[in-house]
Amino acid sequence: MKIMIGKCFIKNRIFFSICLLTCSVLFLTSCGSRQGVTLLDRAGHKKDAQIDETVKGSRDNTPLCLVPTAPGVDTYENEYAHIDFSNKSEGYIFVTYKGSSPKVKLQITGPDSVTYTYDITNNTKTGEVFPLQAGNGEYMINVYENISETKYSMVFTFPLDVTLSNGYKPFLYPNQFINFAPDSLAVRKGAALAYPCDSDIEVVAEVYNFMIQNITYDYEEAETVQSGYLPDLDEILITQKGICLDYASLMAAMLRSQNIPTKMEVGYAGTAYHAWLSTYIKDVGWVNGMIEFDGKDWSLLDPTFASNTEERKLENFIGDGSNYSTKYVY
Repeated sequence: MKIMIGKCFIKNRIFFSICLLTCSVLFLTSCGSRQGVTLLDRAGHKKDAQIDETVKGSRDNTPLCLVPTAPGVDTYENEYAHIDFSNKSEGYIFVTYKGSSPKVKLQITGPDSVTYTYDITNNTKTGEVFPLQAGNGEYMINVYENISETKYSMVFTFPLDVTLSNGYKPFLYPNQFINFAPDSLAVRKGAALAYPCDSDIEVVAEVYNFMIQNITYDYEEAETVQSGYLPDLDEILITQKGICLDYASLMAAMLRSQNIPTKMEVGYAGTAYHAWLSTYIKDVGWVNGMIEFDGKDWSLLDPTFASNTEERKLENFIGDGSNYSTKYVY
């Protein structure tokens, strides 16, 4: 069956919902001929995912891997922390902790009044990159030191007025939860998966199919995972297993590196705690809840689309949005 969205024809029905805590899946046929699933290891063996008898699609699959930088043009600091907001218009800041506390929290509250709490690991000289994902307006940046057990004391605060150059930029760059670089295995695999595709939607289908066919749920890790866990995307590809956050982060990284803005959202669908990925498709707009996780079963939606590009026409598969309540966006 072919589904037409504007001028994009795809051979499969790719708008779907998936849940992260089980591994029973529904198979979804993907675009083009299938690619080999050869992966890299850390020693550099088999340096690229192999493409076996695959016809190159009309879409350019060259990775667009945006790299955050901290040039030091616009900064602020005190004795405890340093912030580089030189690229705030790109949708991110760098924060460096300068003190000696082993436990440090960063809180960023955006113009939508949602507060995001992060652990500062201080594992780089330039600090760590954090997104400004709430759009234009004033952000409050606060750093807290642990003083005892679960008690923290504020040691740094800074208001930051932000005007984004492009509203999609925060969802193309890497961050703590979706961490990738030009030489990442995830970027190379994303390029290989996109090789036979003619459209962004087909790339989404390829990424989905790769995940459900090759990455299994790691129940052992799920039972032992600690607070503050951050995905190692290369490790997921090497071991071919992961937990819910690993699934979402890896998919988002592969799509972002293919210049497809992707949000990893966490919130509620009805009363169930959910996570889902929303992507921006050219000539369509933001497709909300395209990939969905509810922590119980894998499932596949089977909508029928009208042959136009208006976002309101997508309501057949995502509803009117009233069931979705987003708490956090990464």
